[in-house]
Amino acid sequence: MSKQETSQFADARIDARALLGLYDPADSADWGQIRAAQLNAASHLALFSLATNLVGAAILTLIFAPLLPLWERAAWAVLVVLVSTTVTIRRLSVRQHTSFTATLRKVRDTVIDGMALAAIWSIPPLVFAPHADEGAALGLWLILSLLMAASAFAMAALPLATILFLTIIGVAMAIALFTMTSAVLSAIALVFTVVLVVSCFERGKALVVMRANEIALSERDETVSLLLCEFEEAQSDWLWEIDTQRRVVRASPRFATSLGLDPVTINGRPLLEVLAGPTWEAGNFSAGLRQLAEKLKRRESFRELLLPVHVEGEERWWEITASPRQDEAGHFLGFRGVASDVTERRRSADKINRMARYDTLTGLPNRLLINETLAKAMAEAAKWNSRCAFMMIDLDRFKAVNDTLGHPVGDRLLSRVSERLSQLMSDNEMIGRLGGDEFAVVVRDATDSVRVEALALAIIETLSRPYEVDQHTLYIGASVGVAIGPRDGRTAEMLIRSADLALYRSKDDGGGAAHSYDPQLHVQAEERRVLEIALRSALENNQLHLNYQPVVSAQNGGLAGFEALLRWNHPEFGNISPAKFIPLAEDARLIAPIGEWVLRTACHEAAKWDSGARVAVNVSTEQLHSPNFVELVTQTLAQSGLPAERLELEVTESVFLREGTGAVKMLERLLALGIKLSLDDFGTGYSSLGYLSRTRFSTIKIDRSFVQGASQGKREAVAIIRAVVALADSLGMSTTAEGVETEEEYHMVYRLGCTKVQGYYFGRPLPVEETRELVARASAASAAA
Repeated sequence: MSKQETSQFADARIDARALLGLYDPADSADWGQIRAAQLNAASHLALFSLATNLVGAAILTLIFAPLLPLWERAAWAVLVVLVSTTVTIRRLSVRQHTSFTATLRKVRDTVIDGMALAAIWSIPPLVFAPHADEGAALGLWLILSLLMAASAFAMAALPLATILFLTIIGVAMAIALFTMTSAVLSAIALVFTVVLVVSCFERGKALVVMRANEIALSERDETVSLLLCEFEEAQSDWLWEIDTQRRVVRASPRFATSLGLDPVTINGRPLLEVLAGPTWEAGNFSAGLRQLAEKLKRRESFRELLLPVHVEGEERWWEITASPRQDEAGHFLGFRGVASDVTERRRSADKINRMARYDTLTGLPNRLLINETLAKAMAEAAKWNSRCAFMMIDLDRFKAVNDTLGHPVGDRLLSRVSERLSQLMSDNEMIGRLGGDEFAVVVRDATDSVRVEALALAIIETLSRPYEVDQHTLYIGASVGVAIGPRDGRTAEMLIRSADLALYRSKDDGGGAAHSYDPQLHVQAEERRVLEIALRSALENNQLHLNYQPVVSAQNGGLAGFEALLRWNHPEFGNISPAKFIPLAEDARLIAPIGEWVLRTACHEAAKWDSGARVAVNVSTEQLHSPNFVELVTQTLAQSGLPAERLELEVTESVFLREGTGAVKMLERLLALGIKLSLDDFGTGYSSLGYLSRTRFSTIKIDRSFVQGASQGKREAVAIIRAVVALADSLGMSTTAEGVETEEEYHMVYRLGCTKVQGYYFGRPLPVEETRELVARASAASAAA
C-alpha cells in the first residue's frame, strides 16, 4: 500500500462503496486483504451471533406460549435454528479460504445470510405481535432491540449484510407498532434503527482503517528488513555497543573486521582506544575522536560524527551515530550505535571540493579559494593587529598572443605563467588565478612592506622573461596592483577593490609596473564612474561636437584636407579631454554609437566645402569589426552626397590583432567603394609589415613622438622616420607627420621625405565656422593661382 493510500485510510476517507462490498477499487490487492479481515472478524463472533439468535428464539417461544399454538411457535423456532446455524457454519468456513485475501464475491455472499436472518426475525413483529397482550408485546420489542444491538456490534465487520438485517427488522417493528399502538412509537423504532445502522457503518469503517494501518506497518517493517539486509550484504554499516565504562561489549564481527582486529579480543577494550589505533599511545587524537569522547562523557546522543580511523596503516573515515541506553528504572547502561565507512564518499567530496576551489587549467586556487584565504588573512590581521596584503596581476600583451596564435597556445602560456608564479611563493603567500589572464596573491603577513614590494617587482621581472611555447618565442609582461589590509580595506571585498584600482593605475601607465593603492585612486574611479554616466547621455543632450585640424602639403603648404576630432563640452564639468573620455567610451562599449555620429557629422560637413579637401575620420576597432559598418559608410556617403574619394578612414594596427574577424576583407570592401585608408600611429604598436602588404593604405601617419624625438636629435627617431618614408614610397603610399609645432620641425620632416604635415604650426583644431572660412580662402587662393 502506498504512503498516500495509508494516509487516506488514517484520515478515514474511505470509499463507502468499497466498504460495503459494492465496488472493487483500483488498489484491489490491498482491499483483498481488507475484505479478508472483514470476513475473519465476523467469523470470530459467529458463535456469539448464533447464541444470541438461539437464546432470543427460546425466550420468544416461552413468551408467546399462552398466546399461540405450539406448532406455530415450534415451526418458527426451527426456522431460526436452521437459518442461524447455516449462517454460522458458512462464516466459520470462511477462515480456511480467506486467511490472506478475499474476493468481492465472498463479501457479497454474506448479504444473503443477513437477509435470510432478517426475514425469519421479521415474522414475530408482523405475525406474532397482533395476538400479543401488553406483557408479550413488551417482551417482543425488548428481545428484538437486544438482537439488533448485538448484531450491530458482532457483525459490524460486514456492514452491508448487517445494515440490511437491521433495516428489515427495524421496518418490520415500525410497521407493527404503527398498526398496533401509535405513530410515535413507530417513529421511535425507525430512529433506533437508523442509529444502529450508522453505528454499524462507523464501526465497520473503523475496523477497515485499523486493518489498513496494520498492512502499512507490515509493509514498512518489510522495507526496513530489506534495507537492513542490503546494509548487511553491502557491509557498509555495523553495530557497536559499550557499557558504562565505555568498554566494547558484544562487538559484531563486522565491527571488529573493519578495524582489522579479532572479534574475540575486541570485547572489553575501551572504545576510544580501539578507534584511536596507533595514535592512542602518542595521545595525538583527532578532533573527531575528542568530540566523541566528550559526547560519551556527557552521555549525549549524537549523529553522523565524522572521525578518522587507522586500519592496517591506512587512514579511513568513519561516520558514527549512537544514543545512550537505560533500563526500565532509568539507570544508564552505556551506548549503542551504528558506524559506517564513508571513506569513498569523503574522497569524492574532497575531489568535488577541490574542483570547486582550484582552476582546472593551471591547478592554482581559483577565485572562491582566493576569497576564502583572503578573508582568513583579514581575520588574522584584525585579531593580532597586524597587516596582510592582496596583489592583483594582469598579464600585458596576452590578448595579442590569444588573437594571433589561438587559445590553445594561450592556455599553454598561462600554464607556464602559473609555474613561474608558484616558484616565487613561500608559505606566507598563496597564488591563485582569478580568471582569464588575471592572477592574485594573498600575503598572509605583510608587516614587512619592503618584502611585499620586492615580491611585486619580482613577479613583473619573472613574467617578463621570454617564453618558448610550441616553437614560438613569446614576450609578455605583467602589471601589479597592491593593497594592504586593513589600511586599504577592512573587508576582503574592499581590499580586492583597492587592489583593482591600483592595478588599473599600473595599466594606465603602460603596464610593466607595480602600484600600491592610494586613496586618490578611489577619487579617480568615482570620477570615471560619473563621467561614464554623463557620457551615456552626451549624444542625446548635444554635448558632443567636432573640430577639424588642417592637413597640409609638406611641399607647398597647400590645404590637403582635415582630420575630424571629437570634443566634449559638459555643462557642469566643462571641456573634457579626449584622452580621458575616448578610452572610457571604448571600455563602456559606447564607441560604436559615438563613432557613427562622428562619421555622419563629418561627412555632412565636408560635403558643404567648396573644395576637394578630404576629411579624415578615426575608426575604432569595434566599429571596423561590426558586420554592418560597410553598409553604414555607404548609407552615410549617399545621404551626405560626399564623394567616396574625399573620405579617409584612419585605423590603428590593433585592428589586425583579432584573427578570424575579417578585418582585411572589411577594409577591401571599403576600398572598393573608393574610400581612402590611413594607418595611424605606425611604429608605436606591433608594426607588422604583413598587413601593409595585404591592405592598400593611401597614407601612413608618423606619430608625433617620433617627430619630437627627431627634432631633439635622437638618431633612433630619425632612422624610424626615414624607414617609414622609404617603406611608404616603395608601396606607393604617402606619409603624414603628426604633431609638427615649429618651423624647424616642419623643415626637418620635409627634408626626411614626408609628403603631408599636421600640427599646431599649421593650425589647431578649428570649430566648424572657422573651418569653412579656411576652406573658402584655400579655394579662392587655388582659383587665383
